[in-house]
Amino acid sequence: MPLLDVKNLKVFFYTDEGVVEAVNDVSYSVDVGKTLGVVGESGSGKSVSAMTIMKLIPMPPGRVLKGSISFDDKDILNISEREMRTVRGNDIAMIFQDPMTSLNPVLTIGDQISESLILHKGMSKKEAWDFSGDMLEKVKIPLPRQRLGEYPFQLSGGMRQRVMIAIALCCFPKLLIADEPTTALDVTVQAQILDLINELQQDYDSAVMMITHDLGVVAEVADDVVVMYAGMVMEAGNVRQIFHDPQHPYTKGLLSCLPRFDIKSSRLEPIQGQPPNPSRLPVGCPYSPRCPQVHPRCGERPPSFETDDGRLVRCWLCEGKLPVAATETEPSQAAEKEVS
Repeated sequence: MPLLDVKNLKVFFYTDEGVVEAVNDVSYSVDVGKTLGVVGESGSGKSVSAMTIMKLIPMPPGRVLKGSISFDDKDILNISEREMRTVRGNDIAMIFQDPMTSLNPVLTIGDQISESLILHKGMSKKEAWDFSGDMLEKVKIPLPRQRLGEYPFQLSGGMRQRVMIAIALCCFPKLLIADEPTTALDVTVQAQILDLINELQQDYDSAVMMITHDLGVVAEVADDVVVMYAGMVMEAGNVRQIFHDPQHPYTKGLLSCLPRFDIKSSRLEPIQGQPPNPSRLPVGCPYSPRCPQVHPRCGERPPSFETDDGRLVRCWLCEGKLPVAATETEPSQAAEKEVS
């Protein structure tokens, strides 16, 4: 049984400008000791699905319309906020995407790391303070004991990112959700942070959910990969399947944007166009306006098909394979029913 199991999750935001279909029928799972890579362009629903797991979506305007989230035999969506506080930061920790706004500007670095250690691990203030210094040293911050008494504005963006990583790792969580964990970090420091996350995984058998735009990071650390677009999972499989034999045109497009060193004459081929507005998704397949393999059937919303090698692909090109589920009501129609 997976440590984290997300099934048919649907999260919409009801705004004055319309209904934003942020996450639409998304399913994935993470096993103990494994790493799931979640990739896709900005606005594809990666971070919203992670924030829903942490129960940090503001309601309203957000609303979970459908689905389930099971973590370590807990039904995350139905537990109380009091019980969720014992899970958040302890059993599930998250490295947030923007280090500039994620730290409290009026608390010292030491206070912000110590807080979760005192709350979840029962440490005294001195024990937590000393352990916080050890964590800053692990994430390669120079003069770690001195930094404990400093405030976020006294640190660079990269150092603040490393403080966020220290906060997330200090309780040795069962599941670490890393939302662009190497943002604003030098290449050498990126490698050190990835090694640190890998050490945590090996020492404590933790699961990792790696959200990133960097397919190179995914290829290096992930066991399984989920490719998201317009709030939906376009393709899901193990890392070898995704990188060596992509099936969905969007996955192929992402990989074509990567520089290749094994082919001398290879040229980068960017995906034409822009991702759709999540409050005004196109009829049918959301990728069809940009897809080089579009055909008339793409005017209908495709279900997820299971291929012969066990991966899931949401594309009519895989028609003839076994559909995982029947095509659901169009999201825009479902949203209109909710509003009415």
